[in-house]
Amino acid sequence: MSTAARERPAPVAGAGAQGRAGTDVERAEAYRRRGWWRDETFLDDLHRRAREHPRRLAIAGRRVAESRTDTLDYAELDRLTDRFALTLLELGVRRGDFVAVQLPNRWEMVPLIFASIRVGAVIIPISPICTEEELRHRLGLTEARVCVTLPEWSGTPLAETATRLKAELPSLKHVLVVDGPPPEGALPFHEHFVAQEREEREGAAARLDGLALGADDPFVVLFTSGTTGLSKGVLHSQNTVHSAVRGYVDAFGACDGEGQEWVAAVSTPLVHYSGFAQGVLAVIMLGGTVAFQDVRRNEALLDLVERYGATLLYGPPATLADVAASQRAERRDTSTLRHVVIGSAPVLQELADEVHETLGARAHSLWGMSENGPVTTTRPEDPEGWSARSNGRAIDAMETRIEASGAYGGSAGPVGRLKVRGASLALGYHRRPEAFAAELDEDGWFDTGDLARDDGQGGIRIIGRARDAVLRDGRVAPMTELEAVIGSHPRAEEAALVGLETTGGEGPGNVIVAVVVPRGGPGPTLEEVRARVTDAGHDARFLPDRLELVPALPKTLTGKVRKAELRERYATSPSAP
Repeated sequence: MSTAARERPAPVAGAGAQGRAGTDVERAEAYRRRGWWRDETFLDDLHRRAREHPRRLAIAGRRVAESRTDTLDYAELDRLTDRFALTLLELGVRRGDFVAVQLPNRWEMVPLIFASIRVGAVIIPISPICTEEELRHRLGLTEARVCVTLPEWSGTPLAETATRLKAELPSLKHVLVVDGPPPEGALPFHEHFVAQEREEREGAAARLDGLALGADDPFVVLFTSGTTGLSKGVLHSQNTVHSAVRGYVDAFGACDGEGQEWVAAVSTPLVHYSGFAQGVLAVIMLGGTVAFQDVRRNEALLDLVERYGATLLYGPPATLADVAASQRAERRDTSTLRHVVIGSAPVLQELADEVHETLGARAHSLWGMSENGPVTTTRPEDPEGWSARSNGRAIDAMETRIEASGAYGGSAGPVGRLKVRGASLALGYHRRPEAFAAELDEDGWFDTGDLARDDGQGGIRIIGRARDAVLRDGRVAPMTELEAVIGSHPRAEEAALVGLETTGGEGPGNVIVAVVVPRGGPGPTLEEVRARVTDAGHDARFLPDRLELVPALPKTLTGKVRKAELRERYATSPSAP
């Protein structure tokens, strides 16, 4: 079992999984004593920063195709929050209603977050690549009253789709369209939210008094990837998010000195936990600056680092590999950069070395999930190169436990299901309390569905999803590490591994298929893939038996590979490996 250094109380269980009110009160009080939970909110943070540093830059949102950057200082963000909040009231949004925002990384997302808090509404960030079926599910499940969207994204007519759904969903009263003419039945966003200075009208402030969400109220629904069906809505309070982002920034020394700057360049979507909480909310809490861009243009991220003096850069391994390559091709000033945080997949040693050599900053590995936010991370005080061997130890507000099983073993240490608990655990799944309760035991441990092993230093190393586990000689293949190694081949864009059940041989899962997306030309051969795995030091028993080259991997809206689909696609038999 690995835990963070400090003593922790038992957690508050998820919605629908409690029934021990006295104990829950004690836990909440313990969380507050330790500073993980508080009575203030992120809206209070914004107000305070606007008073203290009104002209400090809060957000910088780059519009790549238009070669422009939209910026807001704290005074402007605070003022637009009130303006947007008053608009929500005029649209009939009341305390407890839900507001859906289907936008890429645009500046409008940020005041909409705080405006929703201001009027007591729950915000629902939704990806612009959401399918119509999934959008219908999310708007219907939450009974959203308002949906803010774009005219189109990647050729998909978002505004027309949302407006059509308005006729199906009685709760959806308004669709507002950013940056373009709205279809019939929708409204222009900027005309309603931006053009009218509602906050200057007499009595405007009084209309907003007493409406804001409290720190423990439901505040955001973040939808899961939906790898096995329609996605689940993870419901968080501001306190469950605060404890996560507080632990995240503290791990990187945000409180080392008074007035220390925190400037984050974020490559992940603002509709996902990492962009929404670790990006926007953490920055506002600290009074720093968050910079982002609306489309994936990894080579341009360093422009944001250089222009705004970013101290932290966050993204997945493929993004950081592109950033390092871009720096080699065209050097930018990254002298302000102190931390490069890499999530969603393992950090390979060659990537950690490349990041340090090209950017002058240390690479850190982070693991988390929508239900908890960032749970573990490597630290600046860890041994050199530790991010390539570990996903780090738990932040102060959380703890981890590996439940080893006889089914899993190996020389690298016991492997088992990873369970977590603590102050960052979500309130539950919106309108699906039984599904959340099913993942909790009586002591509040939440089953993440991941397999992990102890890293030997009080932290964890993620092996892969339990449902995707592949066994060889009774040992579990380190799927996430193998995928990272294969995906880093010079002629590979990314890779996924699946185990196929057979009726002969050693038993279920004894055929390992590597599914690889080539990088701009012919992909690697099976022999080259196997050689790369061997050269990386992995056990020969985990070498892929078969290679499939594909133009793209099937993925969920959050970017997770649909492995069930791959297993079905490449189902095999002993006679046809």
